[in-house]
Parts: sequence; structure tokens; C-alpha cells
Amino acid sequence: MRNINIKELAKSLNLSTSTVSRAFRESSDINKETKDKILAAAKELNYQPNHYASNLREQRSKTIAVIVPELGNNFFSQAIHGIERIARDKGYHILIYSTDDDYDKEVAFIRHLHHGRADGIIMSVSGEANDHNYLNEFNQRLPLVFFDRVYEDIITPRVITNDYDSSFSASQHLIKQGCRRIAYLVVNKNLSIGKTRMQGYLDALEKYNIPFDDQLIVDCTNSYRKNSVILKNMFATLKPDGVFTSVERLAFATYYACYDLNIAIPADVKVVGFSSLQIATLLNPSLTTVTQPSTKIGVEAALLLFKMLENPETVNKSEKIVLDSKLIKRNSTAK
Repeated sequence: MRNINIKELAKSLNLSTSTVSRAFRESSDINKETKDKILAAAKELNYQPNHYASNLREQRSKTIAVIVPELGNNFFSQAIHGIERIARDKGYHILIYSTDDDYDKEVAFIRHLHHGRADGIIMSVSGEANDHNYLNEFNQRLPLVFFDRVYEDIITPRVITNDYDSSFSASQHLIKQGCRRIAYLVVNKNLSIGKTRMQGYLDALEKYNIPFDDQLIVDCTNSYRKNSVILKNMFATLKPDGVFTSVERLAFATYYACYDLNIAIPADVKVVGFSSLQIATLLNPSLTTVTQPSTKIGVEAALLLFKMLENPETVNKSEKIVLDSKLIKRNSTAK
């Protein structure tokens, strides 16, 4: 069914277009009965209000939305700082939404924002999404930029890091430090970063003729309690001598599990992980990290979004900015 426009919707209800418009803007000068009637007809007739276009004609919200999987991860807090810096320079405010890696929350946030709450969206996608075609509809109406975690089949500008090269380097470092049974810890290996980072790990094993053991790819969760059980079982049964964690929280979980099991880092097992944790040097032992340029990622994502807002005709929807991460060697991988 094609999308009808506001004039067609108004005509079907024998109402003015201004009345219909007020219903979608939650205006106080329209009674509830009329509003409910309009919203019901809009759903039945497949009408979607284009608030982005109307804001261009009238006045923008001067707000951009930032959607992230979590706020406890230092990477996202630093990326948000970079976004906020650019937004402030442009006279904009930011709204921050955390999905907790919940796909339903992500969809709800996008639908909420589509109704005029923000002029554009910067998003790192949810780890649980299976069907994200809903974004194809909303991406036509509201400028969208991905960063870090992306949906590969949604065509919109994005800012990412060289995850494959970084993962290869981290795995190679563990191998050169003497590790031969390296566990790769991942929360969702079907997500873009999960797949790319895992491939770097696999290719490093192949280069150094280390046999691949699929049991050493360990599926973890977003729950510290569940990860504690998973990792303690891993150490007891698989006996890895190296651990490569694809996300920050799994590095913490590895340290906790090793402490509880009296496994010494780095004497018994060496650990490296993706992390933007500024206190990595203060951990005992200090953590070897693949550190992403998180603040710069936020800055570049915000600049892309404002380019879409200010000069949309100059934007290539397939634009991809790839920034370099850095392997910082510390005591958790020392010989």
C-alpha cells in the first residue's frame, strides 16, 4: 500500500490539513476525540507525517538524538562527548537514548523521534536486532548516521574503525607472546563489529598455523552474572592461555573470573580487549587494549549529520569514514 499525503488524509476525514497537522504535533488546541479519529485513520490509510520536512519549512527542534546500546561503556560516553561538542557549536542540544541492546526499545525510540522530537539521529545499533527494515522507511524522512555498530544493509552515512586490522593485530600480539589456545569472547558475533573482529582473530590463527577450535569462540551476554558462569566454565574446561575480548565489559568479566579461580594474569593467561577505559593502566595487571578514537568518532558522526541537515545535496548516503584504533601493550600480555 502506498503512503498517502496529508491532503488526502484530511479530505478523507473532511477536515483541514492544519487540523490534521495539529494532531500529530500533540497540540493542545485539538480535542481528544478528533485527535484519536485522525490517528486511527492515519494508521488505516498508511499515512506517516513528515515532520522533518515541515521543520525545514518552519522551525527545527535544534535537537539531535543519540541512540546507544549502553551508557556504562566508556567508549560510548566518550563518543557522546564528541557529538555534544559539535552539537553545542552548532547551537543544538542532544537527547541521549540507551537501548540496553534491546531491539524493541530501539524501534520504539526511532518511532518516537520520527514524530518531530529531533532533527536527526546518530545511532550505534542494538545487538539483538534481527529485522531492521523499519529503518528503510524512517531513513527517508529523518537524517541518520551510524557509528561503531552498524546495519550493513541500511544505506546511510557511517563512522567506524578498522576493526579487522585491530583484531588481527591483537590476536597476533597474543600469539607472539606465546599463546596457542586463544579464546575469543563475543556478545553477538552476528553484529557487524562481532563478525569483523572475529574474522581478524581467525585470520591471525591461520597465518601462524594455529589450529582453529570452535569451542574457543565463546558466546557471552550483557549480564555480568551470566558471564561469570560462562567464563568460569570456559577456564575449567577449555584451558585457554590467551583471551581476546571483543567488547569492554568482557575484559572486566575475565579479570573477575580469573580472580575467583586464582588464575594469574599474565602468568597463566594473557588478556587483551577492545576498551576505551581510561583507567586500564590502573588495573592489576594493567590491561592491554585495542583503544578506539572514541571522541573523534563522535565528532565525525556529528559533522556528517550536520552536513546532512545543512547541505543534504552534498551528502553521499554510502559515505563511510574509517578511523584507526591503536593496540596499547600493557602488563596483561607480558611474558
